[in-house]
Amino acid sequence: MKLSRAALVVATGALAPALLLSAPALAATGTSSSSGTAVVATTDADSPYDTMSEDDLRVAILRIIADPATGRAVNREAQKALDGTVDDLRYFLKTGRWIAQDEDNLVAIATILANPTSGKAVKREAQKALDGTAADRTYFLQTGLRLAQAEDDRVAIMRIVADPASGDALRAAALKAFEGTPEEMRYFLEVGRYNV
Repeated sequence: MKLSRAALVVATGALAPALLLSAPALAATGTSSSSGTAVVATTDADSPYDTMSEDDLRVAILRIIADPATGRAVNREAQKALDGTVDDLRYFLKTGRWIAQDEDNLVAIATILANPTSGKAVKREAQKALDGTAADRTYFLQTGLRLAQAEDDRVAIMRIVADPASGDALRAAALKAFEGTPEEMRYFLEVGRYNV
């Protein structure tokens, strides 16, 4: 099912309370922190948070808030947890954080879709991630976006090679970039081609 951008924003706002109430089911899928490291919500059996003191729980949440990569939803839910009880602190660290992270991931992907410079492959993979699970959204932001961008960059580089107005030096640099890593292709398109 494809969601329009406006419907996505409305759905995200409307679903946030429902997601918070259905935490145990969603938390089992796990998501990532916005800094790009993969993390999985802990279960009650292996949670270090059950034995931590209230002060230690607060410090753990404050570290999350202090991370510049923390998104708005995670920050909002962290602040609510800090205003609550010890159980609220534990719930946030074990479950609530991951629900909020998925909300931040939804917003990040919707922003990518709304960006007019996003290519066809990026938009295709972003839409799949939106229609998928929390794990699909995490994968897209950690890995899928880079791969889809590389696909779009290959097309853009081949257009430069095929353009009759491109000079020999530009074609040679484009072909070299085409054989390189996704980062090298991106660099060529953003900077390198203008230096040639």
